[in-house]
Amino acid sequence: MRMNFVTKEPINKGWSSDRKYCVTAEDGTRYCLRISDLAQLDRRQREFNGMKQAASLGIPMCQPIEFGVSEEGVYSLQSWIDGEDAEQVILQYSDAQQYQYGREAGELLRKLHTIPAPAEQEDWEIRFRRKIDSKIKAYRECPLQYEGGEALIRYVEQNCHLLKNRPQVYQHGDYHIGNMMIDREGRLQIIDFDRSDYGDPWEEFNRIVWCVQKSPLFACGLVDGYFEQAVPMEFWGLLALYIANNTLGSLPWAIPFGQGEVDVMRRQAQQVLSWYDGMRTVIPSWYRQAKTHLQRL
Repeated sequence: MRMNFVTKEPINKGWSSDRKYCVTAEDGTRYCLRISDLAQLDRRQREFNGMKQAASLGIPMCQPIEFGVSEEGVYSLQSWIDGEDAEQVILQYSDAQQYQYGREAGELLRKLHTIPAPAEQEDWEIRFRRKIDSKIKAYRECPLQYEGGEALIRYVEQNCHLLKNRPQVYQHGDYHIGNMMIDREGRLQIIDFDRSDYGDPWEEFNRIVWCVQKSPLFACGLVDGYFEQAVPMEFWGLLALYIANNTLGSLPWAIPFGQGEVDVMRRQAQQVLSWYDGMRTVIPSWYRQAKTHLQRL
């Protein structure tokens, strides 16, 4: 690394196996330092290059500063965002402001999705069908099951045709309120690009469940901002498929982390089934309710 740091404080947040630190340079400037195993070199290089493309679009985000290999492993140095976690403070804002922050997040995501996928990218339908098969297989082999889980499987299997001819773009990979900050000037900032990939732009919304649980108004704004209020019906059908598939995969994933995570995923599955009336409707109840609430403001 070209810089010397006078302080190095661990950041104990998130699910990544990477080591993360808040470091301070000799001139007092703070940065986020991320260190990965050497085996992650190619993956982290692609991630860093993607971040540079995103930053070039003017996305307010943790800016990529430096990338390389050191004695500790593969490192990525990014700008430090001085602010608060959006999910921790969003409810301190008015209903109208929560929605507005969501709209801003949707507009930023639309801009991010102008970065095209490589021409050689595998067809999305083929690629995602493999993911579906894998998650359904893992769920069926799981010693635990959801109440109503078969409705999720049925919806996914009956709607795979929606995956045909979907475009592919650069994805943040984990786009939800937990990976956003509100800086000291009140601006929304996007962080944690370590799951970035290429795929269907609408699949990026599969993490919206975390937004809904924190602020349905923010989640509503995210959708409206992305589509400039003109949300196509095709989106809702595909989003239901992506969320149902994710929900199926969450239970087998949670088991190694203990009963606490299993309980979280069980509650989330029941919420999803409630939003979609047992997968009998594609426009979730939280969106309809948020729109009704906004009309009364």
